[in-house]
Order: sequence, then structure tokens, then C-alpha cells
Amino acid sequence: MHDLIIIGGGPAGLTAAIYAVRYGLDTLVLEKNVVPGQISTADKVENYPGFSSISGMELMQKFSDHAEKTGVKVQVTGVKTVRDAGDRKIVVTDDGELEALAVIIATGANPRHLGVPGEERLLTKGVSYCATCDGPFYSGLEVIVVGGGESAVTDALILSGIASKVHVVHRRDELRACSLLQKRAFSTKNVSFIWDTEVQEIKGEELVEKVVLKNTKTSEMTEMDIDGVFIYVGIDPNTAMVDVDKTDVGFIVTNDRMESSVSGIFAAGDCRRTSMWQVVTAVSDGAVAAISAHEYITSVKFDN
Repeated sequence: MHDLIIIGGGPAGLTAAIYAVRYGLDTLVLEKNVVPGQISTADKVENYPGFSSISGMELMQKFSDHAEKTGVKVQVTGVKTVRDAGDRKIVVTDDGELEALAVIIATGANPRHLGVPGEERLLTKGVSYCATCDGPFYSGLEVIVVGGGESAVTDALILSGIASKVHVVHRRDELRACSLLQKRAFSTKNVSFIWDTEVQEIKGEELVEKVVLKNTKTSEMTEMDIDGVFIYVGIDPNTAMVDVDKTDVGFIVTNDRMESSVSGIFAAGDCRRTSMWQVVTAVSDGAVAAISAHEYITSVKFDN
């Protein structure tokens, strides 16, 4: 029986673990990947305080080193399900069952991919899923943003202040973003829209050079010279293993203490409903979740 099991060894999970260990909790982190954290795939991170520029892999290693020095225990295993058994939680892993008084879900989320040729090969070489992370590398260059929702239009506006030209490629003939964002985008001079169009292929040798576009109404195929491709066609939270209140797309609903709808189960980072998917917010979530979990675990031990 552990005091606390944290599922996910990314920034949110390791921050929660560092705080939990410092609070004296018997804490175990479960992580299925040898190199955890979506941020580890980022070529450069330039918006995390304290580091003017650092690779995602380096930043994640610093998190890991700090956690190890603090005494955080990490077990590499996948988690199948989390069951609520009142004052204890049962975590079913690929290597058997574990028990804890409380659980923090910090499993993150993954950007949905287009699944087109060239996308995976040119990831971090012109293909990105985060303008806040990678936008500064495209100063004075020409980029496309794929998508028509809030994230796509928001990041198109961010990129408009960096890139020379931003083309929003959307498979429909109208945006899904709120009217305020649409108004801003339509009035921004260097933002244009390519309607009824899907990306079929991303081309380039060492870096992105072109995209192949298909008009969904006429089936006409065209090639377009471009320096960068920013993709916003959805994000998938990794929350299937736990039965708590979630949004319609699977993000865990929490209060400001990171408490889920089930007592003793908390969530932190990109897997929960949030307004911003960034390392700095994930770290904040992890700290709050650990403090809340400590208070919960103390009350459970006192009552027993």
C-alpha cells in the first residue's frame, strides 16, 4: 500500500511527485515510456522560465534528475485501469495490481495527427503542433495552420506577429472558432484562408518545403511552397483508464484543487480540462495536486 500513486512521468507527474515526497508521502510514479513527457519531442523550448532556450529532451531530463535526487520512485509500466475502492484506490498495471490511498492522473494528451505522408518524418523540421513553442523559429517565413477551431485560429494570430504570411487551411468553408477570434483573424492583413481544403502530403528533404493540397469539393490537387506546417485538428487526452467526470472529448473535469469527481482521485496537466496546454501550467497543476492529495491522505489516515 502506497500513500500516493502518480500515473504519468511528464512535467505534471514529476512535479507532483517532488512535492509529495517533500511532504513525506510514500509516492510511486508509474510511466509507460522510457522517455516520458510530450515536451521531450520539442526541438527547442523558449518559453519555460529560467531557460532562454533548451531542448525538450534536456528539459525533461532536468525534471527527471531533480525527481531522482528528491527520492522519487519511478516504475516503468503501463496502466490499464484505476478502480475506486473507497479509502483506497486500486491501480491495475501491465505488471499487476497496486494500491494507494490516493491517485493523481497526470497522463497528458497527444495532439491529433493528420496521418499524411511526411508528417512524422518532418516533425520538428517544419511540422509543429504548438505555435507558442515553435513560432519564434519562423520569423519572416511563410507558414500554414491546419484547422478551423479555437486553437487553430488563436495560434494563427500568434504566428501572424512572427511569420511574414499565415495561411489557414480548413476542410470546411467556415471556421468553428468563436466570433471574436474570427473577427480578429479576418482583419489581420497577413492571415489568409484556404477553404474546403485538406493537406494530403508534406514534402521536404531536411526541412518542410511544400505541401500537397486537395480541394474537398473539386478534388483538385495543388502544391504550395511553405516553410512550416502547424497542425490543430484536435487533441486526445490519455484518460481512458479512469472513470471520473470528463468533458465530451475525454478531459478530466477538476476544481481548482485538482480534485476530480471521485474523492481521492486528482488530475494534473494536459489530461484535465484546462485553457492552456503548456509545461508551465502542467507544473503548476502538479504542485497543487500534490498538496491537495497530501491533505486528503492525512485526513484518511486520521479517520482510520
